[in-house]
Amino acid sequence: MAGDLRALVRALRRALPEESVLSGKDDLKPYECDGLAAYRALPGAVCLPRTRDEVAAVLRLCHQADIPVVARGAGTGLSGGALPLAGGVLLSLARLNRILEIDPLNRVARVEPGVRNLAVSEAAARHGLFYAPDPSSQVACTIGGNVAENSGGVHCLKYGLTVHNLLGLTVLDAAGEVMEIGTGALDSPGLDLLALMTGSEGLLGVVVEARLRLLPRPDRVRVLLAAFASVEAAGDAVGRIIAAGIVPAGLELMDSLAIQAAEAFVHAGYPLDAAAILLCELDGAPAEIAETEERVGAVLHAAGATHIHSAEEPAERARLWAGRKAAFPAVGRLSPDYYCMDGTIPRFRLPEVLAEIARLSERYGLAVANVFHAGDGNLHPLILYDAGRPGDLERAEAFGRDILALCVAVGGVITGEHGVGVEKLDSMCAQFGPSELAQFHAVKAACDPSGLLNPGKAVPTLHRCAEFGAMHVHAGTLPFPELERF
Repeated sequence: MAGDLRALVRALRRALPEESVLSGKDDLKPYECDGLAAYRALPGAVCLPRTRDEVAAVLRLCHQADIPVVARGAGTGLSGGALPLAGGVLLSLARLNRILEIDPLNRVARVEPGVRNLAVSEAAARHGLFYAPDPSSQVACTIGGNVAENSGGVHCLKYGLTVHNLLGLTVLDAAGEVMEIGTGALDSPGLDLLALMTGSEGLLGVVVEARLRLLPRPDRVRVLLAAFASVEAAGDAVGRIIAAGIVPAGLELMDSLAIQAAEAFVHAGYPLDAAAILLCELDGAPAEIAETEERVGAVLHAAGATHIHSAEEPAERARLWAGRKAAFPAVGRLSPDYYCMDGTIPRFRLPEVLAEIARLSERYGLAVANVFHAGDGNLHPLILYDAGRPGDLERAEAFGRDILALCVAVGGVITGEHGVGVEKLDSMCAQFGPSELAQFHAVKAACDPSGLLNPGKAVPTLHRCAEFGAMHVHAGTLPFPELERF
């Protein structure tokens, strides 16, 4: 341990309870990665504060010692955003886990960053309310991490991402100074710093409190399961539903490999002979749902659905969604390892993108299970590989980069909700040119002049992009010339 870090650890132990500062190798090991386990590094120290004041003390001391800080929630992120820095401090916010207030009259929840996503809706349920963003990891992921990544989930199509359900934040800067962003109103004066902070991946500040918008629970909910003979037909049905002016609460797509894995794991009642299924959730007043279900059914039949099943009973709806929400761990039973991608495309390009992913799968010799937030075009291809087999990880990473380049080529973006972290730094070079990247770095410098908050994440340097050669993509040379740019 470097001398400066040793002195910092001693100072941290004076500011926090001694058991809240970890520095032994065995104690640090659980924090060496987030959900992207292919990338690992041991931090120099881990701090586990319990209060806002303790968080501020950690940041002040690190700022004075000029030692970088990586904030971490539950560690469920999938892009390496919480990957620690060797010689740096990992700041865990998991112990700031209090729901401070549920205000049913104003439909607002005030929570600390370590509160689990699902716990907010559980606390609000007694008032007939819920919190809309619901990532698949909602039983474990925390609100602070959701803000950092602008998380979505199954219901983001109708109800929006984290940024659309956030009213305000209390944030500490790199020196531990407090910033209050947003208000309890629908709008606030000045620059929209709330949107800037949401999805900034811990580069601009550390969230210590969030004020969340709660919504009334719908009167009636129904889930339609539609089976298709091809994944392209299921993708086409997604575009048809949206084109018909219908906005479901959720619209999810799973291909055959994902269906087989989820059914074996959860026993959700999925048709095993289907090449793909769509899960379409409708909510609202009873009369509205009846009319919308009839319209959606007609669209699904016209798109070639071979079977449609409607579920209204809560237990059956929960079972259908359980298969989708457990798709990631279920696919983990099929292969020693998998690499989860996260690109977003225009919905009407789904069929051709799915076909191209299948061709890439053959080219790389790696199977793919496709699980999509299809309604908003957010793809989650799961590339199966074996890290114990030489070259497999490198092929999976190259395959993943090609999928993200494909997303850009058809007019999409390289992430939907998992963030950039360290995983997509090179792919950022395919999405943005020098002027955009310079602006990102300028924002970072304005909010964190010392560059101590999660350095090296989310925004690549121009030098890195030049080395990677991806500037040619931004200039118009597409990696998939047969696909027109949107």
